[in-house]
Amino acid sequence: MIGIDLCGPGLILKDRSMDGSVAEGDGVMKRGGWIGLGIVMVLTYLVLEWTPASAYIETVKQQGRGQAALVGSRAAGTENPSSDGQEALLERIRQAAERVREAPVDARVDPVWKAIPGYNGLEVDVEKTLAANRGRPQAEPLKLVLREVEPAVQLEDLGAHPIYRGNPKKKMVALMINVAWGDEHLPGMLKTLEEHGVKVTFFFDGSWLSKHIDTAQGICAAGHECSNHAYSHPNMSGLSRSKQAEEIMKTERLLREQLGVRNRLFAPPAGDYNQTTVDVAYELGLYTVLWTIDTVDWKKPDPDWIVRRIAANLEPGSLILMHPTESSSRALERMINVIKDKGYVLGKVSQVLSSERIPDIEAALDF
Repeated sequence: MIGIDLCGPGLILKDRSMDGSVAEGDGVMKRGGWIGLGIVMVLTYLVLEWTPASAYIETVKQQGRGQAALVGSRAAGTENPSSDGQEALLERIRQAAERVREAPVDARVDPVWKAIPGYNGLEVDVEKTLAANRGRPQAEPLKLVLREVEPAVQLEDLGAHPIYRGNPKKKMVALMINVAWGDEHLPGMLKTLEEHGVKVTFFFDGSWLSKHIDTAQGICAAGHECSNHAYSHPNMSGLSRSKQAEEIMKTERLLREQLGVRNRLFAPPAGDYNQTTVDVAYELGLYTVLWTIDTVDWKKPDPDWIVRRIAANLEPGSLILMHPTESSSRALERMINVIKDKGYVLGKVSQVLSSERIPDIEAALDF
């Protein structure tokens, strides 16, 4: 019979005989067995917790959890295998953006050239560029989507000042044709302009315009800019303030009522003006515009001389003065060719004076 002694310092199994005596030898043996089992259990615990085996087991557990998470991610559609590729693309775009960025140029008043228009800056539109290049092979050059940044100071912020040129960073020039007498050379000049796809600015004297409405309407309909050259071709500086205003307003009324033009430009006859002229025009919503290069065609120079004069003096933002004369009519095609050959874009006066860049908002550049 087996008995349990709970009174001693340890757990002792005692084998009692039928008569109640204890078999001490058997008890000691059983006690030794329990002690051995305890030692084995302790050693097993130490092996599992404090040897490389524990690290191995933990690795297996982590792998199991990782596989389960991956399966869950795929099932939920949240796996993002291209995140590294997108970061690399963004970094390429950021580097390209630093190289392309160009700060805007504020409009300013120059002591010689008077009011000079501002010029828009340039920067990369990162979001649109990322969308345009996502999925493209990395070996291909980036397709950069650019946007213009306007200057803080624009031409209209400068107040009443005369204008002789566009911004020197803008490689665009304009032909300004002042019309105050005759029309015999206009058809040939208009034909040349159309053949070369060039649009210019005509400044009409009001007295001429009142007699040639049909001709002027055709000029405007062809896409040319039609503007104000006073009414009776006076020397503006010799007139009172009210007379100056009258000269401008009479022609402005013809432009609006007969040609449907909303004009912003005034070219004083013979380039004669004073500050009153500029102030009056500004109060009427007009910029006073003069020229950078004069063909002096009213002196009837040889057409070759005009072409050489243009070629020698051309620069970004140039406003080129001419009239519908025989000299300019014969020189016009070669003038256009030499301007284009030098890499300039021909535009209207208002386009040259605008701060807008020459259009090229999307470009594929090797970055």
